[in-house]
Amino acid sequence: LHIAILASILSLIIYWIIRDRYRVRSLNGKHVFITGCDTGLGNSLAKWLDQKGFCVIAACATEKGSQELRSCSSLSLKTVDLNLADSNSIARAVEFVTEQTAGKGLFGLVSNAEGTAPIGPTDWLRIEDFHSVLDVSLLGLIELILKLLPLLKKAEGRVVNLINAKGLMASVGGGYSLSKWGMEAFSDTLRIEMRHFGVKVSIVEHGFFKAEEVNSDIIEKYLFKLWNRLTPEIRDSYGEKYLVE
Repeated sequence: LHIAILASILSLIIYWIIRDRYRVRSLNGKHVFITGCDTGLGNSLAKWLDQKGFCVIAACATEKGSQELRSCSSLSLKTVDLNLADSNSIARAVEFVTEQTAGKGLFGLVSNAEGTAPIGPTDWLRIEDFHSVLDVSLLGLIELILKLLPLLKKAEGRVVNLINAKGLMASVGGGYSLSKWGMEAFSDTLRIEMRHFGVKVSIVEHGFFKAEEVNSDIIEKYLFKLWNRLTPEIRDSYGEKYLVE
């Protein structure tokens, strides 16, 4: 029995070593579409994959973000405007990706969206506060992935969903944690279904970055905004001390 257990452990170790040494070859002509490339993780990833030789298509929410990214990248990197809360914008981005891949299919899709605010105590929120986050970080990403599946299937590509691990700890109300848990569930079902077509689906639960300090300021700003719109009854039930703490 002990020998069998040791053999199983050894087999797993060998498998992990072989798997981790696997590298994609012939990067030329392989297109990777990345969302959320104005700043942060998406921006850094777009630059890194461009340096590696991939044909990067970077989605940005602002023209400033697009210009800054193109200014420090190779000519093969392309940018496209994308508003994940707008179905028409998603459709235009998918059309652009289809044109760029020119019948080859899409080698990789990296989804990265951080709609964080507003968050706060649940009874401070309205349904539109949930929509403002979920429409971007969950439903918008799902719509984008669904529309790109034909291109991913054609290239037997892969989907990599970047999920901030902090969103998996539901310590405060709002749509942020809902969007992260939702993407986890969506990714798990999609992985099983796409296996038949040779499409890989992965989740990368990343940690914290310097940008979190900026996000904290935004969250605090929204908390005061939510507080100021509350009815007197709800404010009195919490008290001023609750907001300060």
